[in-house]
Amino acid sequence: MFESLSEKLTAAAKRLKGQHKISDNNIEDTLKEVRTALLEADVNFRVVKKFLEKVKEKALGQEVIKGVNPGEQFIKILHEELTSMMGGEHPEWPPVAASGPLPILIVGLNGAGKTTFSGKLALFLKSKLKKEVLLVPADNFRPAAKEQLITHAKNLGIDYFDSNLSQSPKQIVEAAMLEAKKLHKNYVIIDTAGRLQVDEELMKQLQEVKRFIDETQAKSEVLMVVDAMTGQEAVVVAKAFHEKVTLTGVVLSKMDSDTRGGAALSIRHDVDVPILFMSQGEKLKELDLFHPERMAGRILDMGDVLTLVEKAQESIDEKDAEAMMKKMQKGHFTINDFVKQMESMQKLGSMSSIMKMIPGMGGIMKQVGDLSGAESELDNMKVLINSMTKAERENHKLFNPSRKERVAKGSGRKVEELNQFLTRFEQMQKMMSGLMGMMQGGGLGSMLGMGGGGGMGGAGAPGMPPGFAQRPGFRQPKSNAIENDQRVKSKGKKKGPFSSRFF
Repeated sequence: MFESLSEKLTAAAKRLKGQHKISDNNIEDTLKEVRTALLEADVNFRVVKKFLEKVKEKALGQEVIKGVNPGEQFIKILHEELTSMMGGEHPEWPPVAASGPLPILIVGLNGAGKTTFSGKLALFLKSKLKKEVLLVPADNFRPAAKEQLITHAKNLGIDYFDSNLSQSPKQIVEAAMLEAKKLHKNYVIIDTAGRLQVDEELMKQLQEVKRFIDETQAKSEVLMVVDAMTGQEAVVVAKAFHEKVTLTGVVLSKMDSDTRGGAALSIRHDVDVPILFMSQGEKLKELDLFHPERMAGRILDMGDVLTLVEKAQESIDEKDAEAMMKKMQKGHFTINDFVKQMESMQKLGSMSSIMKMIPGMGGIMKQVGDLSGAESELDNMKVLINSMTKAERENHKLFNPSRKERVAKGSGRKVEELNQFLTRFEQMQKMMSGLMGMMQGGGLGSMLGMGGGGGMGGAGAPGMPPGFAQRPGFRQPKSNAIENDQRVKSKGKKKGPFSSRFF
């Protein structure tokens, strides 16, 4: 998401490079490019107009700070205004009910991802906030929704209410709230049926549920799940729901899709309801709090290091990370270590999502291209690795022709494929050595707050795909270049299954 917008906004800022200050003469063409980029991203034209007015007002006449060019200053201004457009700071959430469970009503259109989000939210409240949750299927139009939600509940070890779908949504919620009080739950997540804002009968049912909650509960939350792919239409829909049931928050779903991002940039401004979460993918752990400042940073290719560090702290065992760091400092990096690194990286998310959180990686990602093929190569490598003995994983130098033949047969692969993997692995060992040098020298490790010396020191490596520096077409930033004379010479060579696409 936002790839096109990010590229165009940063390109627009480059127009100001070399100027002594931002003035009427040199800013107009830049603002035109920004306007075009935002409109193409499907941002509401009124929002775009107001945004540009604020940017121009802030930018005009600013003196260039020594060592900072006008383009960089302009990016800073864009960052501030994008942050403001999306709501400023993330509100404290969730609220705490004075007594009894707090109901969280999940609403939205058909297919927006409400049931999946309900499961994700339950996991978030249970695992991160250590709260007791009751999941309530209240969609009596789509029986499969109940089955889906109960499956989520069982997989997560969360209690659910066995709703009688022959009852009205109001009756289901009444019974569920009584059950939640008996079980001493903190939160009750109510998954409602998808409905169009123009369907008066279904909207009336939703209003009845909200009225009952308001009459019996001191506090409640109404979260609307919005498909990020719907663009400006999401704003129209959110306004209609807000008028009927008074939304307290918005959730952007399908944030991993190839969408232009207009919903994220317009909805806060037009509906005046905070964006609380962004959801991506079908895995229940793929839910993040929506931080406007961090999202603005991603849009402008400034990265999102805070989120990356948080993910690392949640996903990577600190003791394992420190042990790995000590081994790498001594120059020891085995196939077993490689497997652990890959597993750690996969816990953080896809390669693409990780790289986008590192400042300046947007342009590099465009050069590198789609990383999904690289991820699939991991599965091929695991087949080979699983056929190796413990000793071979600890010391790959043990491999001789007979051992290679045995591993190839056991994995159903060819000896040539094993040879290629071993060659790439040795190159990666050298790359890891270079990475260690950079981290100890204040490069990537310093940037992520994970430099050598304890804490999450070893967590930096999982965020960097092995051998990424050797990939064809990858041009490292001068400030973070890894000196490595063993780069892969891929031109003119036939690519095998473990090609330089990954290493």
